[in-house]
Amino acid sequence: MSVIVILVVPLLATLLICVPLGRRWVAAVTVVSSVVDLMLITQLAGEVVSGSGSVELLVPAWHKWIAVDGLSALILLLIGLIATTAAIYSVGYMAQRDLTAKKLRLYHVNYNLFVFSMLAIPVLAEPTLVWIVVELTTLCSALLVSFENTREALEAAWKYVVLSLMGAGVALLGFMVLFAALHAGGGETYTWMGLERAAPKMPAILLQTAFLLILIGLGTKVGLVPMHTWLPDAHSQAPSSVCALLSGIETTSILYVILRLFPLMQAVPGAHADVWALVLGLISVGTAAFLLLQVKDYKRLFAFSTVEHMGILLTAIGLGGSAAGYGAMQQIVSHSVTKSFCFFAAGATLLATGTREIAAVRGLIRRSPVAGAALLLGGLAIAGAPPLAVFLSEFTILKAGLDRGQYLATGLLAMFIVIAFFGVMAHVNRMVFAPAEERSPATEGSATLRLPFSCRLALFLAAVPVLGLGVYIPKPLHDLLTLAAAAVSR
Repeated sequence: MSVIVILVVPLLATLLICVPLGRRWVAAVTVVSSVVDLMLITQLAGEVVSGSGSVELLVPAWHKWIAVDGLSALILLLIGLIATTAAIYSVGYMAQRDLTAKKLRLYHVNYNLFVFSMLAIPVLAEPTLVWIVVELTTLCSALLVSFENTREALEAAWKYVVLSLMGAGVALLGFMVLFAALHAGGGETYTWMGLERAAPKMPAILLQTAFLLILIGLGTKVGLVPMHTWLPDAHSQAPSSVCALLSGIETTSILYVILRLFPLMQAVPGAHADVWALVLGLISVGTAAFLLLQVKDYKRLFAFSTVEHMGILLTAIGLGGSAAGYGAMQQIVSHSVTKSFCFFAAGATLLATGTREIAAVRGLIRRSPVAGAALLLGGLAIAGAPPLAVFLSEFTILKAGLDRGQYLATGLLAMFIVIAFFGVMAHVNRMVFAPAEERSPATEGSATLRLPFSCRLALFLAAVPVLGLGVYIPKPLHDLLTLAAAAVSR
């Protein structure tokens, strides 16, 4: 099966959306295209697993530019899954916004272009092309961040674009240095596999410089501390369906590019890429954990949680070893499915209460049982409560760290995770169960709003992996996680 078809589907959907056939047509095209892409990606992931994850699963006509292995197949699968549930959620959620037909069409056009740009990241094998589509995600998602057209949304989008493009410049310089290192080492093919083959002969100073520049530059879009300041603003102002994509999978798809550099660095003695990953990861987790204690907006609460989880992922890679690598791949999956569910729950809460302020939401479980239950499950899941998906992945990482003798790093990580747990649940518990003290927009008529069917359906579909992956990992997914972990540390 040609990988090109997976990229063509959202582009074709973008063209079909421009056909003026009514509001239902616009939403239906996005949902159908997302489902079709998910089916194609699932088939492709199966081919990768059955073929032992060979990176040589190539498109013949594009053999220098396109390749799929276990890691990229995993990211593709998550993009397809989150894009599908977010598309279903968008149907009812955007219907509540009372948009004009033109505005609704603009949303779905940008949505599909954003999905296309993310799908291209793990598919492309040439680092410069990857950098281009990474910046395409910035342009497409910025239009979605500013979609509400409020002062706060426009300010968040502007901050997002400025900081992301600054990081892009640093990352581009890193890719140029990486290209120079390739040629200095006698390599010829500027692809991930070509770089990996030439890495042992590359000048260590050039490879280390490239790694740090790319880590800092792309770390800006991932939301690593201290380059994270745009993330809570942008992820809180975008429509909740878009937030699910931004926090659930965009940050992870950018982190994927950084992960591609670790096999290169492991070929250079004394490169210390694991040390950089540990330090930056722990700083991100620790900073986010304490920021979670004082946040006042529940969408920003989940956005800061994204900073925490990106730090956990980087820390897991820094711990080293196959067990920690497998735990990192588990964390990628559990974070993506859980964080998308959290923002669906946040959107349901917003529809039910009309406010994003934590202090204004009280007794949600009594006023809107579906929104209250979803918010409670989302809070427990993303904080790492057992037996949910995030708990299993975090437990795997902590156990791997202890087995490796990384007691200080593992202890700090565990402490920060506990602080974050109480930070998230303190806010969620008050919003869901605390009695309302006075009448407010969150306690009046809007609280009785019945959630649209598509929103309830998306919440149900998104909850299935959150609940299921905490107790059971299907063998095909286990095999894919194993292949993905092997791609990071060869």
